[in-house]
Amino acid sequence: MRKFVKPTIIISKCLGFAHCRYNGQVIPDEFVEKLKPYVEFRPICPEVEIGLGVPRDPIRVILAGNEFRLVQPATGLDVTDKMRDFAESFLNSAGEVDGFILKARSPSCGPKDVRVYTGIDKEISVSKDSGFFAKAVLEKFPNLAIEDEGRIKNFTIREHFLTKLFTLSSFRKVRESNLLKELVQFHSENKLLLMAYNQNEMRLLGKIVANTEKKPIDELIEDYGKGLYRAIFNPPKFTSNINVLMHGMGYFSQQLSPREKEFFLDSLERYRAEVIPLSVPLNILRGFIIRFEQEYLIRQTFFEPYPESLMDITDSGKGRNL
Repeated sequence: MRKFVKPTIIISKCLGFAHCRYNGQVIPDEFVEKLKPYVEFRPICPEVEIGLGVPRDPIRVILAGNEFRLVQPATGLDVTDKMRDFAESFLNSAGEVDGFILKARSPSCGPKDVRVYTGIDKEISVSKDSGFFAKAVLEKFPNLAIEDEGRIKNFTIREHFLTKLFTLSSFRKVRESNLLKELVQFHSENKLLLMAYNQNEMRLLGKIVANTEKKPIDELIEDYGKGLYRAIFNPPKFTSNINVLMHGMGYFSQQLSPREKEFFLDSLERYRAEVIPLSVPLNILRGFIIRFEQEYLIRQTFFEPYPESLMDITDSGKGRNL
């Protein structure tokens, strides 16, 4: 079992931490509760932080001319500048952060699908955008693991979020060490994961680690981080995962019986057809790896990119537009 660096997540406080929604409610979230032993949560409610009470009249995003404004229709209060100032101040002093879980569709925290109106007294929204605080997050931390609690109920989105989150927290340890040996070990242990996500970037990252130009370590880690962000920005394709699994089987294919090979290859086809999750063929291969004591493969994060107890194959079926 891998030892994981504990990620730091900034999270909307209403998601199980405090009764701070506009109506005074709190929203218990099963996934958030499950994450608590494995991450450090830093809850925040931007609307409360800028002085709006609990309960409070709702705010909304409006398009006034060519500018988005954040207003409270019941009172006519415009909190645009307060929210922008708070977001800038808070995020500039946030320190090391690995990800965000934000309240879906919130005019302050929603990363996407937030309703935009043409006026404070209009009843029908005309478009969708990001909430004000979330937009500042996306602009300042475009490479981090950022999702809302609605989309994260989708299995594929959740798996990508967790993989990205724990990969970035692990790389944070490399940056903090500022040691070449830590960078070399990180790249070695993540090689198959990077192969699944983006083979081109994996090769470029390998060249960075080789350091033929003899760059100083801090510059090397900076370059590697930029490539890593690009590599894991989008989730891997089914075909890429299958290629990596086949690559892994190649280490001991001659030692497997025909029936074992058939069983494994059948699991790949069922995964390709979306009948079973990736964890099924992956765990079959893990069994072979342990059996044949393939130490290089045992250390690969691809086979356990995040704590196994967080694996949950439930899927809302929503949020498939990544």
